[in-house]
Amino acid sequence: MMNITYPMASSTNWEILQGRLNGTLPAAGSLFDKTPTPGILAFEGIVVLGFLAALLILSRFVKRVPLRFALMACGVLIFELFTGPMWRNLKMGSWAYLFQQVSWILTLGWSTLILSVIVLVDHVAARKRELIRFAIYLGILTPVVFGFEVLLGALGVRHYSPEVMQTVCGVQLFGIPIEALYYVPVFLSLIIGFYKYWSFVIDDIPVVPLARTPWLRTLGITTGAVLLFELMIEPMVTNHGFPTWSYFYKDMTFVLTGLWVLAVWVSTNLVDRYLPHWDLAHRFLVYLGVMALLAVPVEGWLIQSGFRVYGPSAVANFSKLTLPGTAIPIEVCFAIPLYFALVIGLLRYVEISITNRETLYVR
Repeated sequence: MMNITYPMASSTNWEILQGRLNGTLPAAGSLFDKTPTPGILAFEGIVVLGFLAALLILSRFVKRVPLRFALMACGVLIFELFTGPMWRNLKMGSWAYLFQQVSWILTLGWSTLILSVIVLVDHVAARKRELIRFAIYLGILTPVVFGFEVLLGALGVRHYSPEVMQTVCGVQLFGIPIEALYYVPVFLSLIIGFYKYWSFVIDDIPVVPLARTPWLRTLGITTGAVLLFELMIEPMVTNHGFPTWSYFYKDMTFVLTGLWVLAVWVSTNLVDRYLPHWDLAHRFLVYLGVMALLAVPVEGWLIQSGFRVYGPSAVANFSKLTLPGTAIPIEVCFAIPLYFALVIGLLRYVEISITNRETLYVR
């Protein structure tokens, strides 16, 4: 692999970003070994064949299988794009990459695996309630996906960024940091929640709005969804300058986590309260629009003020593009709705599963 020198993260992160945007710091996103090995080529062939086989098999159990694959791939791709600075996907061949080190082969593999389990569990456990099936998905997929990560590591495909390796405890399981046992179910929860929310749309499942908003319950679900994802992406960005008492895990602070929880909680509940007759698809777009309008300027101010310091791997992948009229990297502007798309998908899926459990119970 080509040696790349990354700028060190510090309180002068805004100057580092400016150097990157002005072209005085080199881009690192495309500087990596893409030459495939025979083992990796064989793996890629198996993934493609597995996808084609799944198209035929799953069509016996559900309708609109291509659309379901597209929806699942969208969720997986959102996750891969957002968390891209945390991983290194090497030696897959130049044709296998969509953007920087995000590979369509891996997107296809994850999508095939996750969707196959969901469809088969829904078929076998059709009489189980939605959240029980959700737990079954996680119970089956967590060890399988962890094994998939072990395989990627053994093939020489999967590596982890310096920031991730600095935060792990050093204990490994089959060559993979043991923290993956946390990362994997969080990854799965976010992807499955996003997919299942949109599956309600494509299956045209009736969702009955509540007369009264269960504010405390939605606050708990929102806090859980935001906190799980924040813990996972903690290596990507550090928080500086907040009150000492506010830090609860490494550099994570109640101030910022609480801000995002409050913003998501209030905005989603208000949208549901005042637009109850809008369909799920349009309401989801409103959720994202509101959160983007709130979060992008806040995140930009936090970066410029030195409160948010992106890691070297993230900074090195920034392009020279900025939000028009600002100095905010365009990648940050896109990352924010990607982040909230997964978080909101999960929390709304859980809430709908609770409030409409009788509707979702019988298939």
